[in-house]
Amino acid sequence: MIRITPILLFFILVSCKAQEKQNDIPIQDEGIKYTFETVASGISIPWGMTWLPNKTMLVTEKSGVLYQIENGVKTEVKNVPKVYNRGQGGLLDIALHPNYAQNSWIYMTLASPEGGGEGGNTKLIRAQLLNGELTQIESLYKANPNTTKGQHFGSRIVFDKKGFLYFSAGERGNHFVNPQDITRDNGKIYRLNDDGSIPKDNPFAGQKGAKEGIYSYGHRNPQGLAMNPTTGDIWEHEHGPQGGDEINIIKKEPIMVGQ
Repeated sequence: MIRITPILLFFILVSCKAQEKQNDIPIQDEGIKYTFETVASGISIPWGMTWLPNKTMLVTEKSGVLYQIENGVKTEVKNVPKVYNRGQGGLLDIALHPNYAQNSWIYMTLASPEGGGEGGNTKLIRAQLLNGELTQIESLYKANPNTTKGQHFGSRIVFDKKGFLYFSAGERGNHFVNPQDITRDNGKIYRLNDDGSIPKDNPFAGQKGAKEGIYSYGHRNPQGLAMNPTTGDIWEHEHGPQGGDEINIIKKEPIMVGQ
């Protein structure tokens, strides 16, 4: 039996109290009732998903497996690049090009062991799906250096209304160094053209020593990106330490976000 002493109980209560926020907005129960149905099972840690025009679903599993799901039946897609499956890293997000019907490009982020050093770091690729296999695989961006740390890879992908691609990479557990240094990857939101090239109007395009794909910096572990369908703004959420999660609207100005 586990016994909790009064002193230990005091510190537990103080710790819990410290997590409370002063101005939290309570969730209102609007009486909405939800139903659910299982469309696929046997997926260990699903991370990202998207739908093809034929209504089949593509789902990434963190271990490095990509599934195509149709009528409740999942099929493993072949020729998926090797992932660095450690901690929060593995096969991450997946998204279709806005003009997928014309060009068939599928974009994915993953923790990749490629590059310098042991371990892995966040990578963006694109590929096409043909007869259940990834083909025409292109590497668009790879964050460096690698590290064996298992936390904070990000990552999400979103396109804006102009066709620019944004993706996120966490600070890889090096929060005192990476996020605020524009000469280093990680702790960043990147903005690229759809072929991986750098847009000329990126904040640090042409700046010596800078990672020119950076659009926003000062992030911890941004794992959510979405476009506001009304304004076209890119919204981001990231995990804070011991609470302190953030929702940010990503702007072009080279301002620091977070600490």
